Amino acid sequence: MINPKIRLKEYENKKKRLIKEFLSKDEVRLGKNTSNLFRHRKETNSTINVRDFNKVIHVDTNNLIIEVEGMTTYEELVKESLKYNVMPTVVPELKTITIGGAVTGVGIESSSFKYGLVHETILEMEILLGDGSTVTCTPKNKHKDLFFAFPNSYGTLGYALKLKVKAVPVKKYVELTHIKFDNPNEYFKKVKEFCEKTKEFDLIDGSIFNEKEMYITLGKFIDTAPFVSDYTYMKIYFKSIQDKKKDYLTISDYIWRWDTDWFWCSKHFFVRKPLIRLIFGRRLLNSKTYWKIRVWNGKYKFAEKIGKLFGASKTESIVQDVEFPIENCKKFINFFHKEIGIKPIWICPVKVYDKKVNYDLFQMNKNKLYVNFGFWDMVKTKYEDGHYNRKIEKKVSELKGHKSLYSTVYYSKNEFDQIYNKKRYSLIKKKYDPNSKFKSLYEKCVEKR
Repeated sequence: MINPKIRLKEYENKKKRLIKEFLSKDEVRLGKNTSNLFRHRKETNSTINVRDFNKVIHVDTNNLIIEVEGMTTYEELVKESLKYNVMPTVVPELKTITIGGAVTGVGIESSSFKYGLVHETILEMEILLGDGSTVTCTPKNKHKDLFFAFPNSYGTLGYALKLKVKAVPVKKYVELTHIKFDNPNEYFKKVKEFCEKTKEFDLIDGSIFNEKEMYITLGKFIDTAPFVSDYTYMKIYFKSIQDKKKDYLTISDYIWRWDTDWFWCSKHFFVRKPLIRLIFGRRLLNSKTYWKIRVWNGKYKFAEKIGKLFGASKTESIVQDVEFPIENCKKFINFFHKEIGIKPIWICPVKVYDKKVNYDLFQMNKNKLYVNFGFWDMVKTKYEDGHYNRKIEKKVSELKGHKSLYSTVYYSKNEFDQIYNKKRYSLIKKKYDPNSKFKSLYEKCVEKR
């Protein structure tokens, strides 16, 4: 078991070393072991090493609070918290996502219909500012303006070095019920109905395989299970959704059900084939491996060179998460099937947890249920790069939705400023980073400098 006093002392020593390194550089970028950004970033010599900020400091089972360093991956956070039969209230679906990244970005998962987005589960953050100082911000202290502006700021206001996160009790197993639909009207109607039954279900997400095959997956924590499935090796989780009405997983395997095949994106690494899967082995079938391959390919353009050699068609990468009020979801999915055509699509319902608060850079209607759509693939194109992504961005604006900024963004400066609350952002930026040690949100997410 961890010793909180020792971990806190270690944290303070690491913080002192980091600040010294931080103050020696004009601009900074985090050097860490993982990343889940799907947008190109230029090389820089201004990297600071935060890899060591990767420890769980304390799991408080009485108050259901986890104190944790900002670069801790959810894989490590979950591994530690499950020892105490609790988990973070919302756990994003990939092992490589860090708690700090999920807050300064926007994290979501199947408990979000109850508890909102990841940043709504945060109680306190210690943030490193551009002048090398640190501040502790909470929803009620003198730095509450930074607390509520930090989500969706992507490290442009500061870096979260330590956080306190809400936890929830869990049981040993999860019972899954997969319900099939062939009509989008009925599908989204039922999503809404199920999300209103917060005491009946613990977890809700869904999968859209095509226009006539859609599933809602309902999850419940249970103490015992009649059988347990294993999707960490030869069997593939998303295929089971189409084959089984009932299924059972351990709590750990449920949390990482999407990680083994990166949802369904493992097809790009050919590991859906049994022989390749066997060669890879259980240890390498995960998002960490796929991410390393992707980064390597991004550097050397191996796949593109092979594609040109064999006359492959021109493609556009579409890697996006967007969400809409439930009443606009049918319009979006009809547009998406017709104009984009990527399949399958992941859906995850989400609503605001606390209607009394407002997060400046990611504002949601507090009285509406939203549905997040995740789609990640390549489409053939004869147009300039960004043609289909711009279509999606236009539809997001038209249907009063939101677009996450972890991937490519094509908004003009004026569009971006209107969507992401430039007026409020500028006030917080001026107060907490007056010398622009960090890039602006537009520079970092659109210009990719």
